Amino acid sequence: MDSTSIEARTVGVTAADGATSELMLVGAPVAGRWVYWLPAMGVPARSYLPLAQALAARGIAVALHEWRGIGSSDRRAGRRRNWGYHALLHDDLPAGLAAARTVWPEAAGYLGGHSLGGQLAGVFAGSHPMGVAGVVLVASGAPYWKRFRHAWPIGAAYVAAPMLARLLGYFPGRRIGFGGNEARGVIRDWARSGRTGRYAAAGMGDLEAGMAAFAGPVLAVRLRDDWLGPAASLDWLLGKLPRADVTREVLTPDELGGPADHFGWMKAPGPVAARIAHWLARH
Repeated sequence: MDSTSIEARTVGVTAADGATSELMLVGAPVAGRWVYWLPAMGVPARSYLPLAQALAARGIAVALHEWRGIGSSDRRAGRRRNWGYHALLHDDLPAGLAAARTVWPEAAGYLGGHSLGGQLAGVFAGSHPMGVAGVVLVASGAPYWKRFRHAWPIGAAYVAAPMLARLLGYFPGRRIGFGGNEARGVIRDWARSGRTGRYAAAGMGDLEAGMAAFAGPVLAVRLRDDWLGPAASLDWLLGKLPRADVTREVLTPDELGGPADHFGWMKAPGPVAARIAHWLARH
């Protein structure tokens, strides 16, 4: 099957606080499984359509989540519009998952994500272990500054980013070339985990107890040359899931037919989709 011929349909999602977005649904769970996919920071859901189509061609349905403030979301970050991880995890994500389960009620739902999406997939699975069949991480890892090669500049960025967001009322990711235009609360929670190495959020407190108890299967796909998601960063994230049944995969440029970095795999996601499909067939 030509994966690009698989069309996406959308359903409206309304969060607990009234925020709305569109959920993209691709394929049908022929193999009895589907993946709810969480994008990287600032990346719209539609950017993962090729991945979703590649998985759908392998019998795995995919629901593409839209982060608040990005793409089809009706909210935009600004001085009068602010939110943090609490809104993403408590309001938006449960509403999107409920919409997907309405469409695919009899299939097993896995939670997957890229970069920050993978981190929040692990956090959410820890707090909702009975609602997540397993977790898929692609090009993800904890942002803890000590786990990166150029640690000091990255650590400094975790101090500067919240300051810039407070000054402007939002984080101007599009202007500076990192992430999207993000709410200052999201940047605050993200930068805190980068500085301390721990996951916590305003209004939610510590988020790691649930992660430590999660005992489901986890697939962690790392791109060999990904400096934003190096092995040490991924190790730190997986270390917060000590009871999980973890499978690790590493993809190289030869396997991808192109760069094995943080975003390059998205242009030709077939090899990543193949690894995910193979793993799902065994779980």
